[in-house]
Amino acid sequence: MPFLARVLTALALASLLTTAGLHAADVSPTITVGTQEVGLTAGYMLPHRLTKDHTTKQQGVAFMPSWMMTLTDPIGDSWYRGQVSLGAEMVYIQFQEPILTHGVGFTPKIKYTFVALDRIRPYAEFAGGPFWTDLAGKIPEESGRFNFVLTAGFGVSYFLTDRAALNVGYRFHHISNGGTRYPNLGLNASLPFGGFSFYF
Repeated sequence: MPFLARVLTALALASLLTTAGLHAADVSPTITVGTQEVGLTAGYMLPHRLTKDHTTKQQGVAFMPSWMMTLTDPIGDSWYRGQVSLGAEMVYIQFQEPILTHGVGFTPKIKYTFVALDRIRPYAEFAGGPFWTDLAGKIPEESGRFNFVLTAGFGVSYFLTDRAALNVGYRFHHISNGGTRYPNLGLNASLPFGGFSFYF
């Protein structure tokens, strides 16, 4: 946890220093069809034990580099006016509890970004794909190394410039092997996160 605190503190300080040098009125991001987004997100997973059979308190640091492309011009004329992006994300998790283990995966990803507030842009995102972890067999909820990870969440992008944004948000994570081996109770966790996106 101290490492994550240092990373998030550094991100916050960098954003404050960058923002101090900007003129707020000059920042008006224009994201068009074909705009690419490269992002780096980090967070800390906190466990959810949804039934009495879920006993493991898995937690740890997560890193998620991503790439996306904007597929639409803004859709709609009200508060829900927004754009659709599609891309992919790598997921790396270092489980620090109950034992030190690792997980890595690849997830296609879709995002809907609300654009009505100009440089403050809320968004909703969904992703899912294969996930490998050596946590399996060491906890009662998982029996296989090959799994799937599904995520759903929301966040807010604050554009520091017309091509760079600071992101904060929340994701719900579910990891299971899809019934390919038993037991398969799965792991569920909350993931508050922060990071940066760059557009080109």
